[in-house]
Amino acid sequence: MTYIAKPKLHHPTLTTNKVGYTRRDYEGRISTLCAGCGHDSISAAIVQACWELDIEPHRVAKLSGIGCSSKTPDYFLGASHGFNTVHGRMPSVLTGANLANRDLLYLGVSGDGDSASIGLGQFANAMRRGVRMAYIVENNGVYGLTKGQFSATADRGSKSKKGIVNRDSPVDLVGLALQLGATFVARSFSGDKAQLVPLIKGAIEHGGAAFIDIISPCVTFNNHSGSTKSYDYVRQHNEAVSRIDFMPMHSEITAEYAPGEVIDVHQHDGSVLRLRKLHKDYDPTDRYAALSYMNAHQERGEVVTGLLYLDPIATDMHMALNTSETPLFALGEQELCPGAKVLDKINASLR
Repeated sequence: MTYIAKPKLHHPTLTTNKVGYTRRDYEGRISTLCAGCGHDSISAAIVQACWELDIEPHRVAKLSGIGCSSKTPDYFLGASHGFNTVHGRMPSVLTGANLANRDLLYLGVSGDGDSASIGLGQFANAMRRGVRMAYIVENNGVYGLTKGQFSATADRGSKSKKGIVNRDSPVDLVGLALQLGATFVARSFSGDKAQLVPLIKGAIEHGGAAFIDIISPCVTFNNHSGSTKSYDYVRQHNEAVSRIDFMPMHSEITAEYAPGEVIDVHQHDGSVLRLRKLHKDYDPTDRYAALSYMNAHQERGEVVTGLLYLDPIATDMHMALNTSETPLFALGEQELCPGAKVLDKINASLR
């Protein structure tokens, strides 16, 4: 694969943060995704969030699986640690890395296929174990790399670009995260930077399992009528964008609206995405009220965005397992192999 490198020269007047980095220092390679893809907006939001948080890039470990979404870590934080795992296995690899070195900030990037289909079990266990990380799902409802098959988040009754009707019930990752014990749960839209950047900052700074489901329009394949992504299928348009090796240029879709407001965001294919932002007086500390609120508005065809749930007393996997304050990778031979007497004492306590 050929990569186009970004120029390393920076303008001397670029603003630096408290640790001496410009915003460009948090960028990665040039994106190879379709023009107008919502995933690129998410990458830009992650860059902005890390710059504003004054994070040193080498303190971040970014992990992903397989899919369009899992390509995106190459497009941000080029100076951080990175690992691209196999399909659906990002959470277990991240869990192992977290156990070995708790001092890093962990950012898991996945997609609706990667997390809600083949990786559903791994997603569930990462949430219930409270693995400390910011888990971001770039949710477009399709398998974009393999030409737009339904993903597990596609709504029943929605149509593919070929007119095939989806007969399966959708997996709601936000509902699962709430039920499985995640202590920070949010949903947002890739085009709403004003909402998305603070949510990502909150997830990174959170002390437990933080999950953000980000609706990210697929400008090429996702035209699902009545889906939670609210793409109306238009057969004629699908035929146009399905031309081999031709993707029409699109501009980024953005949205600005006040708390409590409902807006219709018009998509490139002529469909409409209806978004509702949480009210200012919404209580995000009630897990079951959050689930009920989300379901009630889903019945109206609205996608609720914002911080849906936050546990003010977050716990993580290390607290539950009572692991060493010193990262495991930093322990020496004396701590790892303390001798037969210590081993006998441990064995005696288990009898």
